[in-house]
Amino acid sequence: MTAEITRMRDAALAGELIADTFGSDAITRWLVPPVRDRLPIQRRFFTMHVAHALDHGDVYGIRESGALAGVAVWFTAPFPEIPGQEEAIASFAGEHAERYGVLGQQMDKLHPHEPHHYLAFIALARGKTGRGLGSLLLEEHHGRLDAQEMPAYLEASSEASRRLYLRHGYADMPELLRLPGGPVMYPMWRASRSSASAEVDASRSAGSPESRSHEV
Repeated sequence: MTAEITRMRDAALAGELIADTFGSDAITRWLVPPVRDRLPIQRRFFTMHVAHALDHGDVYGIRESGALAGVAVWFTAPFPEIPGQEEAIASFAGEHAERYGVLGQQMDKLHPHEPHHYLAFIALARGKTGRGLGSLLLEEHHGRLDAQEMPAYLEASSEASRRLYLRHGYADMPELLRLPGGPVMYPMWRASRSSASAEVDASRSAGSPESRSHEV
């Protein structure tokens, strides 16, 4: 089956897929304990961030047979805060807004200050994992990073995702992100690559086309 990677423009569509994917993960369960509230709150939260990334980064979608199978959301750091973010989260998260604030503070405390690209979210639709689609999404942007000799940063939300990122050249940062009474996240850094080591990946991403097909 052929998988096609495209640049996304629909923040709501991407935000919905991310929310559906992470609807029951440990971070979401900590942020929004009541099951009934998780999906509507997280859809608005992720859509807000995807919309911001459309102005300050890159949003990729991967499709199979025309259907959206996954999303990757990158920011070019440093980037500005979302205007009115606290007020927006308070409006849709209600009593859970304080936990979003704690998460944001912890993330900001550990976030590197030097220029880099930040992988905020990568998500695959249910039933699409274990087929290499996440790796294709990573490689699509890594080719651009290597051509620019640009490092990357992310917070892995689970041991499973951490193992994936280790295979793609990321290394653990010195300090874990610990949520009070909740799960941990794994800040990770991918060092910039020299142009010589990036030649193959750079040639694949030359011209930054709007779409690319892959056999999976």
